[in-house]
Amino acid sequence: MDELAFVVAIPARMGATRLPGKPLRLLGGDPLIVHVARRALAAGADEVVVATDSMRIADALAGSGVAVCMTRTDHASGTDRLAECATLRGWNDARIVVNLQGDEPFAPPAGIRAVAQCLRDSGAAMATLAEPIADAQILFDPNAVKIVRAGSGDALYFSRAPLPWDRERFARERLGTLADGWLRHIGIYAYSAGFLRRFAALPQGTLERIESLEQLRVLEAGQRIAVALTPAPFPPGVDTEADLLRAQHTFSNLEQAR
Repeated sequence: MDELAFVVAIPARMGATRLPGKPLRLLGGDPLIVHVARRALAAGADEVVVATDSMRIADALAGSGVAVCMTRTDHASGTDRLAECATLRGWNDARIVVNLQGDEPFAPPAGIRAVAQCLRDSGAAMATLAEPIADAQILFDPNAVKIVRAGSGDALYFSRAPLPWDRERFARERLGTLADGWLRHIGIYAYSAGFLRRFAALPQGTLERIESLEQLRVLEAGQRIAVALTPAPFPPGVDTEADLLRAQHTFSNLEQAR
């Protein structure tokens, strides 16, 4: 089989409400966005691009080995920002683009490659990753998105609710741990540059508005989303001050282990 070719695009903006200035917050002395860029480079992408509207973010990436694409300030989502980036960079419609969130400083390179591989192998419009849920607390946490898959591996639905609902078991047991059967969504995506542009142009769907999950727009439009199990753990991203403290602790432990 031909060598896997893909680009990694990282949307980044300064306007996060829960953690202001998030991309430039320091982790081990370097900005968060630099750590994410290093992970993307380690995945073996042909090209790594940070799509941003901030010159401060662009300046922080100087000498990092990644490109910066300056985009408009009025984008409603990271997907919209990457769609503009795809056009500005001149990516052809068949180019595989991995959307890696700018708050994932510990994203495993193997996982980044896996989502690109899943897209190519499946022929779906879009691909993403998941991991088994073993802790009932995560299953019932609305901030942890769950996936229900078809036998083919394609996504049937994404929800903040604990799906599938095991009616008999949940009625009789006080859960602590879980057996196999539940999957947590990992927010990394792959699509062709052509579909990325079409995705950003689709109208928001009813299910997307209800769940506040952008990927449901794709399912509502009748398009396939292939789901692969991640080959390596994806530690939680950084959204809050508490997350940043946890990430600093994780980073220190990793440094000491080297």
